[in-house]
Amino acid sequence: MKFSILRLSILSLLMLGVLFPAQAQEFARLDKSPADIVVHRKDGEPQIKVVYSRPAKRERTVFGDLVPFGQVWRTGANEATEIRLYKDATIMGKPLAAGTYSLFTIPTEQSWTVIFSSQTDVWGAYQYNESYDVLRVEVPNGDGEEVLEYFGITFQEVDGAVHLVLGWDYTRIAVPFKF
Repeated sequence: MKFSILRLSILSLLMLGVLFPAQAQEFARLDKSPADIVVHRKDGEPQIKVVYSRPAKRERTVFGDLVPFGQVWRTGANEATEIRLYKDATIMGKPLAAGTYSLFTIPTEQSWTVIFSSQTDVWGAYQYNESYDVLRVEVPNGDGEEVLEYFGITFQEVDGAVHLVLGWDYTRIAVPFKF
């Protein structure tokens, strides 16, 4: 019996060597704009989830140059940023139904137009089509006290609302959601 168990163990190890050879596997390098996910929860339940990529400033002028003013931006890098609402919400008094949307923006020096589009799973804003817009709101442009090297998205609770805060370089904007 011991001999059979020993033989079976050796055979199993040899088979693992065939299935998983001792050579290095090829994996993709870390993306220059890594993906990130942020989730806002209330009482343990998700309300909003955002999936996006985080481009770096890398000593570049971000808004007005890398991200031109007055043009539709994917709001991050790589795939268009995707936002999922788990419940119906209002944004600046305008209704937005629960669902998944691409989040596009149009930055200007004074304000940003924030666009929720039903056109999902698109690369960047190259295929952006205004006819898929579900909601557009305009929010004022704000400034942060420090430079953010990487584009980031977070949430902040303010007066019973949840603000979706976008920031990069010195720029900050906040989009207020009420559920």
